[in-house]
Amino acid sequence: MSKNDLETAQGAVLVKSCKIPENSVKIQGIDFNNAENLTIRNLLKSYMSTGFQATHLAKAIEQVNEMLNQREIPAEFEDPDEKFHKYPENREKMNCTIFLGYTSNLVTSGLRDIIRFIVQHNLVDCLVTSAGGIEEDLIKCLKPSFLGDFTMDGKNLRSNGLNRAGNVIIPNDNYCSFEDWVNPILDECLKEQQDKESGINWTPSKIIRKLGEKIDDESSILYWASKNNIPVFCPALTDGSLGDMLYFHSVKNAPGLRIDIVEDVRHINTLAVKSIKTGSIILGGGVIKHHINNANLMRNGSDYTVYINTGQEFDGSDSGAQPDEAVSWGKVKPGANAVKVHAEATLVFPLLVADTFARRVHGRV
Repeated sequence: MSKNDLETAQGAVLVKSCKIPENSVKIQGIDFNNAENLTIRNLLKSYMSTGFQATHLAKAIEQVNEMLNQREIPAEFEDPDEKFHKYPENREKMNCTIFLGYTSNLVTSGLRDIIRFIVQHNLVDCLVTSAGGIEEDLIKCLKPSFLGDFTMDGKNLRSNGLNRAGNVIIPNDNYCSFEDWVNPILDECLKEQQDKESGINWTPSKIIRKLGEKIDDESSILYWASKNNIPVFCPALTDGSLGDMLYFHSVKNAPGLRIDIVEDVRHINTLAVKSIKTGSIILGGGVIKHHINNANLMRNGSDYTVYINTGQEFDGSDSGAQPDEAVSWGKVKPGANAVKVHAEATLVFPLLVADTFARRVHGRV
């Protein structure tokens, strides 16, 4: 190789580095040799300098803590009527309205208990979930689910009346108990709808609130949502076992219950529009992700945004879309430092809650 060839090769391989900005974070993980350093708090702090999705989780924790910081700032109103949201009535308006969305499978998992903790302590202002997120919460108050395995044989499970959601097993008896419990409540709802003097216009959120009031079980997300006057929106209420129960009930009582989804979309959109600031925490994708984002579109985007899901953007679906795609639609504000954690929520959401909501509850901010 000639001298010129050598210099060309070296120049190609060893391109001169530019000057690294002084405030750049040096990549470094936690030191497990330091026994005094081994706390959840320090582990999560080290994520910021770890790189990859650890850093995204650390940024998500920052976003949620900023939502909570803003929420704790006393809100000021020139008009006293603005102190409360229009729906639900007497829900006090915070300086930052926090929307929490989660798909039904997460309530099937043990994340139900973590979401319940957040709702129990009244740390969010609006919940959005899918049908399974409603029914699974209620069913677990009646009968438990069990740990199985992802490789269990579907044919064998079916013949034994067992349903598999991932590696969670839900016996058919659970749904039978749910039907026995929910049918008398649906009868009540129908009677209230048919009352000529005060007939109620049922919406998914009103049905859900009634179910939360009836369940009388402190392990339930919906129990605490009703206690704390937190609205729970479910635009796809019929897409699950609860939909089956509504179907059977309507056949027996034709034409049955009428459930108005338009009134609810007005309520969630108005909730966003009338908020001072908003924060969105969205676990998973599909309808729950878009429902929160679309409500925030009505106010030109959320101020703080965290996504946690495993979806990829390459198929053009909203489920896998990056936060910047939502910026293009006006659903997330430009410059909001929105972050997506590419991870399965049961792995990372407990860690996020430990360093955000739980620290607030236990006074360790």
